[in-house]
Amino acid sequence: MQEILELLVKTLIKDKRLVSENNLLKNKIIELALKHDEKLISDLLIKKKLKETFFTKINDVLVFNIDKFISFVNNKDFLPDSYTSFKNKIGLMSKKQYFSETTDVVLVWPFKDCVLEGGQSKEDEIKNEIFYNETLAPDEIDRLLDAKVLTNFKRFNANGRQPISEFRHTDNFIINGNNLLVLHSLKKRFLEKVKLIYIDPPYNTGNDGFNYNDRFNHSTWLTFMKNRLEVAKELLRKDGAIFVQIDHHEIFYLGIIMDEIFGKDNFVQLISVKVAAPAGFKTVNPGPVDVTEYILFYTKNKQKFNFKKMYVPGNYDENYRYFIKNFDKDVSNWELVDIKDIIYKKIGISNWREAKEKFGDSYKIVIEEMMSNFALENSEKVVRLCDPHKASGKLKELIEKSKKEKGKIFHHERDNYTDFYIMNGGLFAFYSNKIGRVDGELTPTILLTDFWDDIAWEGIQNEGYVKFKNAKKPEKLLKRIIEMSTEKNDLVLDFFLGSGTTCAVAQKLNRQYIGIEQLDYGENSAVKRMENVIGRADSKGRIMELIVDYDTSGISKSIDWKGGGSFVYCELKELNEYFVKKIHKAKDTKTILEIWTEMKEKAFLSYRVNPMLFDINTKEFNDLSIKHQKKLLIECLDFNNLYVNKSEIEDEQYKISKKLIELNKQFYGVL
Repeated sequence: MQEILELLVKTLIKDKRLVSENNLLKNKIIELALKHDEKLISDLLIKKKLKETFFTKINDVLVFNIDKFISFVNNKDFLPDSYTSFKNKIGLMSKKQYFSETTDVVLVWPFKDCVLEGGQSKEDEIKNEIFYNETLAPDEIDRLLDAKVLTNFKRFNANGRQPISEFRHTDNFIINGNNLLVLHSLKKRFLEKVKLIYIDPPYNTGNDGFNYNDRFNHSTWLTFMKNRLEVAKELLRKDGAIFVQIDHHEIFYLGIIMDEIFGKDNFVQLISVKVAAPAGFKTVNPGPVDVTEYILFYTKNKQKFNFKKMYVPGNYDENYRYFIKNFDKDVSNWELVDIKDIIYKKIGISNWREAKEKFGDSYKIVIEEMMSNFALENSEKVVRLCDPHKASGKLKELIEKSKKEKGKIFHHERDNYTDFYIMNGGLFAFYSNKIGRVDGELTPTILLTDFWDDIAWEGIQNEGYVKFKNAKKPEKLLKRIIEMSTEKNDLVLDFFLGSGTTCAVAQKLNRQYIGIEQLDYGENSAVKRMENVIGRADSKGRIMELIVDYDTSGISKSIDWKGGGSFVYCELKELNEYFVKKIHKAKDTKTILEIWTEMKEKAFLSYRVNPMLFDINTKEFNDLSIKHQKKLLIECLDFNNLYVNKSEIEDEQYKISKKLIELNKQFYGVL
């Protein structure tokens, strides 16, 4: 057996897909075996011993014995490094298999009956999460998803951080903690009350700082997303919508899972967003340059959702070439003049040849820009003549009449509708109807399509005055999404809050919001950004109009944002999470062992862990790297007890104050 083990390791380790930090990834090996991966099977067939071991010949056909192969890979002697050997000794095994690889977990996918908790709190930490099967572990899931106790409540407003004694129904919230657990907690208060959900989840690229389960294979990532999208749907109003931004890595998988959760009939649009220019290092990649991300747009019920027409900046349409001279109520005084002739006269020329002499080869661009500016400034008096389709009644009559009386303008007044103006068989279309205010500026507009290439992604790093190493989303992007799907005071939710763009824009647009974030960004957190958005008041309670006192970045100028508003901050009350954080901060083995001593006394340990075996094997534990010591200690904790459940808020062992109990009752509506 040892010979086969060694040969298998030597064979598999040559496949880069199966290796991370020079270690073979068992889960990945099993995943590819289940998919009958062509390269994996080919590599096994090349080696005679492996071929004889894992393949059976039936009527001259070789059949891959997948059960035997997986059983072999799951054997505790496969890759017995010091960490896994010690891990086995403290009882983190089930029937000679790693818990995360037992058939009732790994082979369940499409994972429709599993929950992956996902408790990452820092971008650079790697966690091997536990799957809970809904059929095999209903009690564990119920406890995991039970509403949690919230703590550390603060109200942030222009006067800084304030203690809180009561909640308002209009309060905004930023909640720190595991987003799956927070979402389930929110059901108690916000079930079917959210109008819009926007999320920018981890893209599962392997480079986005999201390091669960060997960089998340497709199936695990989808489980993670499915768990959250299912509860998100429960929070949406019947006329609500969800927008999920993603790139090409998981777009097809995500679309399938969203079809299942929200229904194919409620799919609205796949929006393509241009997020970069084809320059720099991207141009060396094979194939077309990758500059696009995607937004999946679904409603909870398409029949109930109120779709709004949205407009974006467009270019000057040269068909609007006529200026109405002597514009007044008496149309008989009107005279149509070609705009180009007005521009020529203004700059002292009479034709395009003279324009070319004056401006050189760029004369067309110069003249068009002048015409565009003139038309914009005089849009109420600029028109084009169009051919009305399927004209009938009075309009048809006037059109025919105008064809006979050349040069005469006919006017037909209409109650509650725009008047008709007709000349030479053509209907006047006023340029002012194409002009709108976009981002605070008057501009020609066109209807919004499913391709968004008009939002700048460069130069947005200073938005909100917080630095964010991963790409921020521009405030203009969130402004568009929020305005197209909500009204003032509607509730907006983002449970992958990141730098806080969603909440910042919601605050500026007078929407109520909830933001959830579990990663720790320190001084560059969404809370810090929202403090900047709200600003600071002077001694008389006025928001000071200095750049340092409220956020003037992003969309602030276009909507004349002057600061103000408030939000409530709170956190999930830690239980075992307290020890997770202590373990992450530990610098040496001595501290790790001190934490273990405290854990034995105060923590909720996994039922699979035997503390006596741990203590007996302390010497072997000391031989592990600090990284593996931390990882091992975290896996000893019961992940169903990371936070205190609301149902146990009055349990004396948690020593929760009467004031905090009262605030939780208020929040959850249990008065």
